[in-house]
Amino acid sequence: MTDVANDINAVVIGATGYVGGELLRLLAAHPAFSLRAAVSERSAGDPIATVFPHLAQACAGLDFAAPATWTHGLDRGSNLALFSAAPHGASASAVAEALEAAAARDLSVRVVDCSADFRYPDAESYQAVYTEPHAAPELLGSFACAVPEHSAGSGDRIGHPGCFATAVLLASVPLVDSGLVRGPLFVTAVTGSTGSGKSMQAGTHHPERHANLYAYKPLSHRHAPEIRRLVEAATGQDVSVHFTPHSGPFSRGIYATLQAGLASAATADAVRTAFSRYYAGAPFVRVVDGAPKLKHVVGSNYCHIGVAQADGAVVVMSAIDNLLKGAAGGAVQWMNRLWALPETAGLLSPATPWI
Repeated sequence: MTDVANDINAVVIGATGYVGGELLRLLAAHPAFSLRAAVSERSAGDPIATVFPHLAQACAGLDFAAPATWTHGLDRGSNLALFSAAPHGASASAVAEALEAAAARDLSVRVVDCSADFRYPDAESYQAVYTEPHAAPELLGSFACAVPEHSAGSGDRIGHPGCFATAVLLASVPLVDSGLVRGPLFVTAVTGSTGSGKSMQAGTHHPERHANLYAYKPLSHRHAPEIRRLVEAATGQDVSVHFTPHSGPFSRGIYATLQAGLASAATADAVRTAFSRYYAGAPFVRVVDGAPKLKHVVGSNYCHIGVAQADGAVVVMSAIDNLLKGAAGGAVQWMNRLWALPETAGLLSPATPWI
C-alpha cells in the first residue's frame, strides 16, 4: 500500500456531466483521495449542489472551479489524481492544459481519462474512427488503455475504455485467451439512456426511450474497432468483432451477449472454469450460475458474467453499470492502482437493485 494515503488531491475535469457527477460522488467518500476541485468553465463559481442536489451534503462548501484557477489551492509538489470526464474531442486539450498547469506547480500527477481521446496509440488510428484530428497528439504515447482486469497498468496515464467496450472486453478476453473459441465474435449489447450523456437528444428523450428497444449503428459502431484492438492487446490474437448495440428502456446499465463457435468440445462448466481462473484475482468480476441480471450490478462497480454452451457454440453474458464499472468506477479503480492503493478503495458499495 502506498504511504501517501489521505494525502492525494483529486481533481475532476468536465465535472458537470453524468460521469463527472459519479466521480464526485465516489471521491467524496474515498478513504485516500481528497476532492479539491470540480472543474467546469460554464458552472465555475456555482456550488456543486446546484448541478447535483444529491451531493449537497457530501460536497458541502465546494464550488465548481474555473479551468484557469483550479490549481491555486494545491500545495507545490503535492500529489494529484487527475480525472477527466470531459466529452470526446474536448478532453484531450483539457487534459493537456491541466498537465501544463500541474507541471507549473510541480505536482506529482496520475491521470485517468474517461473519454475516447486517449484510447488509441496514435493520432491516425484515432482520426480513422472519430474523423477529427486529435487535439493533443503529443500525449498519446504516454497513455495506456485497458480495463484494470486486463493490464498491469504500467505508467501513470490511463485512457479508460468505453462503457460498451468494458462490458464486451470482460466477456471476450478470457474466452479468446483460453483458446476455446474459433472465428469471429458476435456481440449484441443493450445500454441505458445515461450512456448517451447528459445533453438532451432524441435517443434519450423519455417518450422515445420508455417501453422501447431498438438497434442503432449495427456493425458500424465506433466501439467495435476499439474492442478488437484491445482484445488483441490483451490476448495477442486478432479476432473479428461483429457488434450491434441497442438502446434500452432504462437509465443505467449495459447487458452484453457474446456468441462464438467453440474450437473443440467444451462443456459450459469448462468455459465457466476458464473465466473463474482468469478472474481469480479480480475483485469486481463475478462468474455467476445462469444468466446475470442487470439489477444485480446497477449502482455498483461489479461485473457479473454468465456462460452457456450447446451445439458447438458458446454464449457469454456480461452485465455492468455503464456509469460506474464502464466509466467513473473503473476510473477510480484504475487510479487506486496507479497510486498503489487497494484496488477496491471507495468502490465496495453494493448494487441498488430496486431503482
